[in-house]
Amino acid sequence: MFNKEYIAIKNISLHKVGNKVNQDEILLSKTTLNVPENVKQVLIGYFLLAFKSDEYFQFHHDANLSLNEVYSYASCIFDNPLSLHEQSIHLANHLYNQSVHPKIKSGEFYVVYFKDCQLKDERIDAIGLFKSENKDTFIEIEQLADGFEIETRQGININKLDKGCLIFNSKKENGYIISIVDNTNKGNEAQYWKDDFLRIQPLKNEYHQTNQFLGIAKNFVTNQLPSDFEINKTDQIDLLNRSVDYFKKHENFVKEEFETEVFGDNNIIESFRKFDKNYRQENEVEITDQFEISPQAVKKQARVFKSILKLDKNFHIYIHGNRELIQQGTDENGRKYYKIYYEEEA
Repeated sequence: MFNKEYIAIKNISLHKVGNKVNQDEILLSKTTLNVPENVKQVLIGYFLLAFKSDEYFQFHHDANLSLNEVYSYASCIFDNPLSLHEQSIHLANHLYNQSVHPKIKSGEFYVVYFKDCQLKDERIDAIGLFKSENKDTFIEIEQLADGFEIETRQGININKLDKGCLIFNSKKENGYIISIVDNTNKGNEAQYWKDDFLRIQPLKNEYHQTNQFLGIAKNFVTNQLPSDFEINKTDQIDLLNRSVDYFKKHENFVKEEFETEVFGDNNIIESFRKFDKNYRQENEVEITDQFEISPQAVKKQARVFKSILKLDKNFHIYIHGNRELIQQGTDENGRKYYKIYYEEEA
């Protein structure tokens, strides 16, 4: 996602932010960090290499965008990069005030100004917000006159960024363009970084639309379809495969075309349209009926479209292609079986 050859760190402020509800401290530094150039290069890797997703977000606020605290502080930094440390203190205090779940860990909070980050084909300035919550144990060996000395130290693993947010200086009027990383706190407490501190929502681009619609299709085939029709697992897997195949084979999505190619049957199409409408209303999802397909979103969703037919504890059958090559039946003794046709063994 990034070319380290062009990116430069212009300024870094570092604070320690604890858990407010657990009465941990917040420790605010008085000045920006003085970081040698060779250390900056290490930090660029630590901060940025975890950003691999093509999913983007934007700041939002129910009343007025300017009332979003992080949006406001980031705007001040972009307007005057020399104000980074002053605004970093506001950001650290805001993060501390949102750290009220008992499972949220204390950690170092970095505010970084980057020059020449890459956003698609554009080089653009960005503000990075990062929090390191976990420490690893490292072995340190020192050579002495008569041998070696070994001891352990606690430190941050530069290959494991815990939490990160990149705010690109683009589309300010819409809440900027944002990329996030959150590799810790997978439970309810995880929401404090994205929902409480940053207050962001997905950018409604082709990635978001592709990701959302594939999610709706998967939900329908997996959960709703068996309630409305008699359908076996093999046919469900076939519909899931056909859903993904449609997105892999087309550059643009057309809803009616998708329904015809994937479901075919008018009764199933009617059931899907009803489910789709209710799902969008209940989950406040906005998707157009035509959009450009994002290959990156298809690749991500394809990983969770299960094509495995599990038979008791004895067999797993992976179904990737022609549904006509597998047949289900029951023998004269009442035992269920599948008959599989193939041309050659791999």
